[in-house]
Amino acid sequence: MANRSHYNSGLRTLVQQHRDGVLHSSAICANEVAKTYHALYIQDAISFLKTLPDASVQLVLIDPPYNLDIDYWDSYPNYLEWAKQWIDEIYRVMSDNGNCVIFGGFQFQDLKQGDLLEILHYARHNTKLRLVNLIVWHYKNGMSAHRYFANRHEEAIWLSKTKKYFFDLDSVRVPYDDEAKKAALKDKRLIPENIEGGKNPTNVWEICRLNGNSAERVGHPTQKPAEIIRRFIKSLSYEGSIVLDCFAGSGTTGRVCIEENRHSIMVDADDSLRDYFKKHLAKIDTLHLRPYEINENIPIDEFLKKIEASNRKL
Repeated sequence: MANRSHYNSGLRTLVQQHRDGVLHSSAICANEVAKTYHALYIQDAISFLKTLPDASVQLVLIDPPYNLDIDYWDSYPNYLEWAKQWIDEIYRVMSDNGNCVIFGGFQFQDLKQGDLLEILHYARHNTKLRLVNLIVWHYKNGMSAHRYFANRHEEAIWLSKTKKYFFDLDSVRVPYDDEAKKAALKDKRLIPENIEGGKNPTNVWEICRLNGNSAERVGHPTQKPAEIIRRFIKSLSYEGSIVLDCFAGSGTTGRVCIEENRHSIMVDADDSLRDYFKKHLAKIDTLHLRPYEINENIPIDEFLKKIEASNRKL
């Protein structure tokens, strides 16, 4: 049976636009920035979000607590009521071309814990946020189980504010192996330069979890691999844009933003973020790194003015 996607009129229009060199209406012609700015705040996420101006952030990338009682920052008597507050604020602070990624899981058995299904249900029925994709993060290492099938994946939902969300697929294409590349080049429906650039990674990402002895670890118990954070940052934001992580944890988002030339805002109620982030900075390869500046607890208006002045110089 033929692939039905090839008969999708919207997809065919996008392919033809690409062949003709016509940019999508959501395309951003971003310039490289000479210096990036990064702000770190030890503060409650909801309180901080209320200080941000409307439409001031291009990408919100968060891995919120799951209410598993891992530590004091991971315990909420009514998780969903708490989550509703930051979901509402996130929509307000996102730019019109902005994106939001929320990590979570569907494996929890009651409402006390941070079930992503409940967060998604609230977002779809009570906000104007739009679901673009469900990303499945698949890994081969994990805990065993006896009363259910052992989990080997987590999920992340990708939400947008409008239909004109920014997306850069080319920045995260995955190389074809030799045989698959030969076969793809024979398919006249596909664009040869896209094939040379690599294939769409799809919405199932096989990326290993961090082992306890991983050189990437900085000590946070729920640290995500930089590779998965990098894929989101490269595809859903552009150089010189602002990435917000209001549950910053170990500060991985800030580290990747430095490496990928984005500005970042990191917020966490746990002051251990400072030490974790310092360890990240010590692991950064500085050979091709552009200048960056870190500001701690700087007034947000002052910080945003620094970024505006820096981007205006381009």
